[in-house]
Amino acid sequence: MPQAVRQQAESETGMDEMTKRSEAVPGANEKLEEVGRGCYVYSADECANTGVVIGERGVLIVDSPATPTLAEQALAKIRSLTDRPVRSVVLTHFHSDSTLGAMAFEPGEVIASDLTRRMIETRGAEDIRVSRLRDPELFAALPETAGAVTPTMTIASSMSIDLGGLEVRLMHLGRGHTMGDLVVWVPQSGVIYAGDLVQKSSVPYCGDAHLADWPRALDRITAFRPSALVPGRGRIATGAQAVATAVETTRDYVTTLRDAAAACVEQSLGLRDTYLAVSDALAHRFASRDDYGFHLPINVARAYDEALGLDLPQVWTCERLADLRDALAGADAAVQESDDETVAEADEGEIAGDAQSEAEAVPEDAAADTGEAEARDLVSDSAFAASLAMAPDEATVEGEEALDLSTDDIVEDTEAAAEDARDDRVLEEAR
Repeated sequence: MPQAVRQQAESETGMDEMTKRSEAVPGANEKLEEVGRGCYVYSADECANTGVVIGERGVLIVDSPATPTLAEQALAKIRSLTDRPVRSVVLTHFHSDSTLGAMAFEPGEVIASDLTRRMIETRGAEDIRVSRLRDPELFAALPETAGAVTPTMTIASSMSIDLGGLEVRLMHLGRGHTMGDLVVWVPQSGVIYAGDLVQKSSVPYCGDAHLADWPRALDRITAFRPSALVPGRGRIATGAQAVATAVETTRDYVTTLRDAAAACVEQSLGLRDTYLAVSDALAHRFASRDDYGFHLPINVARAYDEALGLDLPQVWTCERLADLRDALAGADAAVQESDDETVAEADEGEIAGDAQSEAEAVPEDAAADTGEAEARDLVSDSAFAASLAMAPDEATVEGEEALDLSTDDIVEDTEAAAEDARDDRVLEEAR
């Protein structure tokens, strides 16, 4: 096969990996499971999990399916349990797959953190466009004119809601999956709805993450000692051991991703070679998990940026996604071949959850045949793609004003100690 044709095929393969989650039909195989007194989770193929808390005074929903049509399907299932009104929909973060169906529940309030509101305002429209591109089947029923859901109420750190017989506590425990994550804790039932801060059977999405801070948020979730944990997607963790395994597996993924990318940046590797090395570090433990290949390119790009000193994640756009594809052209084919071998050898018992973390080392010879000039040849001519190939000393930290976030909205490194103290107070009060 001619080299140009092979490179085009490899590039298209990489793009397909980033824009095709699975063959499952979104919304199929729906079910509503009880996870604790008054606490349920609605799930369906390809959909984010939707939490349902039913009290004497009404219903609280945690996150929504990706479209109003899918949310109406979920509501019909919920109505088989109760006809009480939906008092509130809580958005744990800003991503489209967990927010765009919210208004179909006809809630009294849509609640999010202050930071999530700001991210919806500055990133929501682009996130919808990128979501349509990456997951077209999931968003097929979304009207062309659909815009981001705007919260009607926001909170800075925490609040309690009395549902009648059940108290529900909403808390921002620090940056992690996004800047503004909320968790929802139902103490009488021992159930925590963790959003995308924790995954049990899936790989976390890290495109808007703060990888250095994420483990602290996981520590705070663990401190509640929940008897059941509902992740943002995939299977539920029931029982103390299963909860601990889900949290520690998420921590293992996040820290391996972060540390492997940081080691590559320290060696002045470009993005493409960082992608290959990080994939090697992650594959043994995670290649068999849901969404591994779907999220890997974006996750590595964010880890690479953070290692370069970009504290605030760059906005994902369709153009940036295409630039990432170009930057990784040909890399996905090698990664896929390696991952296929890993999956074939994987022990399914390990996938069910081994709470023990594995240290994955970045190969010492990962930089053997690379150089700055070669790295620059691997990316497109766009400004974004060129920046991906920069050595660490050439990178420019993105200014906060690019997202139109005020200084009050950003957690600065110099304020980390104060932020940790505030979050620990929130945690202590909630417990």
